Amino acid sequence: MKISARRAVEGDGKDMKRFGHGRSRLDPTKDLVGFLVGAVHYAIDIQCVREITKPLDLTALPHAQAPIIGVADYRGEVIPVVDMRLHLSSSAEQTKKTKWIVVRVEGRLAAIVVDTVTDVFGTGTSELRGAPSLGESDAKRGIKGVASIRGQMAFVLDTALIAELSRPGQLLKPAAALPGGV
Repeated sequence: MKISARRAVEGDGKDMKRFGHGRSRLDPTKDLVGFLVGAVHYAIDIQCVREITKPLDLTALPHAQAPIIGVADYRGEVIPVVDMRLHLSSSAEQTKKTKWIVVRVEGRLAAIVVDTVTDVFGTGTSELRGAPSLGESDAKRGIKGVASIRGQMAFVLDTALIAELSRPGQLLKPAAALPGGV
């Protein structure tokens, strides 16, 4: 059964909404999945989106570097869970609208936690507009460009940011050495 990107976002009565790779979409010009973190609109390339789901059971990792909040068992694979709310703002309360977007970046799966998924949309025939430069924090923000959706700006995340945040080396930072060199 084919599920369009629009139907996956709007919901079809199932907990798991799949964006299977290689499946045809009703409208190939809709190449971005929109979501909110706080009151700010963001988007990610639909090609890396595997699935949108309700939060799964999470196992916290001691000494994990923020914004990694732990790992989850996703269809038999242990994947890192990156809370984009911690990375892009300061609030990370879970609500009924909180969603996980399971993405494939650099050949690995990861889940990003967002406040809510809003739309599947595209830039039409126009290119992404450049994000304003804010100096040294530009690389940390990981904004690839700006798209418009219904007259509002949506900051399109660079998938390299998610890959960096979810790298295996980021999952655990070394515990502080014990006094006395033990």
